Amino acid sequence: MSDQPASRPALRGAVDLSAVSARTAPGGATPASSSTVPEGLVIEVTDATFQQVVNRSVQVPVVVVLHTGPTDAASTQLVATVTDVAVRLDGRVLVATADASANPALGQALGAQQLPVALGILQGQPVPLFAGPTPVEQVQAYLDQLLQLAVQHGITGRVDLGPVPDAGADELPPLHQAAYEAIERGDLQAARAAYEQALAENPKDADAELGLAQIGLLARTEGIDATAVRQAAAADPTDVDAALAVADLDVLGGHVSDAFTRLVDLVRATQGDERARVRAHLLELFAVVGNHDERVRRGRTALMSALF
Repeated sequence: MSDQPASRPALRGAVDLSAVSARTAPGGATPASSSTVPEGLVIEVTDATFQQVVNRSVQVPVVVVLHTGPTDAASTQLVATVTDVAVRLDGRVLVATADASANPALGQALGAQQLPVALGILQGQPVPLFAGPTPVEQVQAYLDQLLQLAVQHGITGRVDLGPVPDAGADELPPLHQAAYEAIERGDLQAARAAYEQALAENPKDADAELGLAQIGLLARTEGIDATAVRQAAAADPTDVDAALAVADLDVLGGHVSDAFTRLVDLVRATQGDERARVRAHLLELFAVVGNHDERVRRGRTALMSALF
């Protein structure tokens, strides 16, 4: 896969989730009812509410468990094991369960070949994990790897599990917590304001800078007609508006190198204000992905070559 960096793990198993996202609207999923599981740690999603998983995975790693219903022993066991491990991780992952038989679009979009199956979602992009009943030690190892990959891509949020005594250094700064809570309720404007205030107070707050860039990407792609902008970009590669929109969709869908290449080529083909606009947008996408990502380093080198 051409979009995998050479020196660090990439988000693997990428598929474009825009087909599901375009058909769905954010909705309230029902949290797990078990008294031993913190409220909000486990949610049940459907074809109609999957968009919330895509949105939340920008801030917190999500583990999706596709199952075949509560009467299937293997499904019940897998959900229970993943939930047990997630409880131990104190909100560092969100568990989303879905009945694949009742929600065929999810199974199709995620490329599920076997049920039950668990997949990670990072920045809206699936990461294959494991299928069928799996020992708790192996589940722990898989989720540890998912968390390591999430940190490398700047995804370090937590599920809000309510007050946690003696959390100490693990607590999010107040403005970051406010931004996270705003994202959870779908208020991107409030999240943006919180991150902007955090940067005003500390211009070196890298997490706030990353969060602000990701909020911008979510806001720009919300409600976008993906088919129309892709057709416009294909019809006229110099259509700046269409090219910027397609680049946003590509980054959201995990096709990072494709997005960077498109905009670097457009920098070469434009002049003046349009060129400056494309360059500025590309720099913003670099911030979304993270400056330590090898694809960003290559993109910056290509941009310098295009400019000079």
